[in-house]
Amino acid sequence: MIGNFSKAKAAKLIRDLVDRFLDMKSSTGREVELCQQCIDWAKTENRVFLRQALEARLVALYVDRDADKQALTIAGPLLKELKKIDDKALLVEVQLMESKAYQKLDNITRSRAALTSAKTTANGIYCPPRLQSALDLQSGVLHAEEKDFKTAYSYFYEAFEGYDSVDSPMAITALKYMLLCKIMLGIPEDVQSVVSGKMALKYSGIELEVMQNIAKACRSKSISELERVVEEHRQHVSADPIVKSHLEALNSALLEKNLLQIIEPYSKVEVGSIFSSLRRPNVH
Repeated sequence: MIGNFSKAKAAKLIRDLVDRFLDMKSSTGREVELCQQCIDWAKTENRVFLRQALEARLVALYVDRDADKQALTIAGPLLKELKKIDDKALLVEVQLMESKAYQKLDNITRSRAALTSAKTTANGIYCPPRLQSALDLQSGVLHAEEKDFKTAYSYFYEAFEGYDSVDSPMAITALKYMLLCKIMLGIPEDVQSVVSGKMALKYSGIELEVMQNIAKACRSKSISELERVVEEHRQHVSADPIVKSHLEALNSALLEKNLLQIIEPYSKVEVGSIFSSLRRPNVH
């Protein structure tokens, strides 16, 4: 089919088809294969700009599939090319993906460096709301990794407003992270006021209900209740590595606080008694 078109029209057709295919909500499992085949064609036809755009999409696909090392392997050479030709819009996207890949590999230093580069590049161009929101979301994620949940909340709020303005499904992710920050800051009582806000009401659903139930368990300082909520909604909790990671830290912190409260009045304690106390529904 490609042979029936001029090279310029064929390149545009491939780019449009790939974009539409990759933007589909349902996954076929062949996205990487399709993208790689199109990259190979672009190389054969010496379509440099098309190949670079497709490689950027391939980097994003690898990051989404947790193939972060593969993503970085492609991103490194691609970033050098994009800097030479001064394609700032595409450069921002790849730098952002690089930051996400390093963050998922627990290399926060390099992740923050990549994000800083992305923000610096973005300052010199018009940054669409969706891309700016993605930058804000990643900023929030990195601040949360560093336990600066107050600053993280501010970035997540900016991301939420941006995604909401373009009706992006990512808005609910940003909102969920806002609730997570309130919980991690030790003010779970604020969760209800956030979800009751005018902008947040249209995003009500199971994901926000899970966060509300987690906040309720934290208000009662109940480890057993927190574990019950996480177990009942394991699919939603485990599906998001950001939420999963911070909830594990939250559970450890709550356990430590309860242990200190239990043993503080005594000079000697029995391990069995401590364990029994911790399993009670409401330990204070």
